[in-house]
Amino acid sequence: GFEAPQLDYENADSIARCAESVLAQTGGRLDAVFHNGAYALPGPLEDIPADGMRLQFEANFLGWHDLNRHLLPAMRAQGHGRILFNSSVLGLVGMKYRGAYVATKFALEGYADVLRMEMADTGLHVVLIEPGPIETDFRKNAIKQFERWVDWKASARRAQYEDSLLDQLHKGGSSKVQWPASAVTDVVIKALEAKKPKARYGVTTPTHAMAIARRLLPTRALDWVLSKG
Repeated sequence: GFEAPQLDYENADSIARCAESVLAQTGGRLDAVFHNGAYALPGPLEDIPADGMRLQFEANFLGWHDLNRHLLPAMRAQGHGRILFNSSVLGLVGMKYRGAYVATKFALEGYADVLRMEMADTGLHVVLIEPGPIETDFRKNAIKQFERWVDWKASARRAQYEDSLLDQLHKGGSSKVQWPASAVTDVVIKALEAKKPKARYGVTTPTHAMAIARRLLPTRALDWVLSKG
């Protein structure tokens, strides 16, 4: 009984069809949208081709904006609605070799802040959900993007790839702790049901820790901490 229209954030026609289909099924009304489609293109920024970066932004940021523009008129007309964005702990702090993904999440954080202020007089709420590591196929999908876009054998960092970066990509960093997807859905439900939702909901211990570290530590000290992750 769950209707799932096809949606590809990298394809404008798919976005338009999805929005049209959803609004047709609901009689032109929509209480909430939760943007959660995203992937990572890992690797040092100097090795990320511009075309790969463009598609990363299409999927993780620009497609979300496009879908919003199709849905906002219906929400405005009814005078209420909630727009939830799944950001990341990497929307709060950057980490090496995740630059393309970090860039999209930093962009999303600023976008949501501005949209929240602009929608303040409409009855619409804009919310950021900021998870840490969650049990998904995220790494598996990231490896596919790396293999598609990054020519590591031609990189100035080839020795680093052979020594540690490829192993890190396939096995993960020092922390293997992940939280179940329910950690996110529990918070999403809270944001949907709250009379006045928060602007941000941190999910998992790493997100809360990094939010505090970003506020308290000098930039160089934070760089040192993040370089150990």
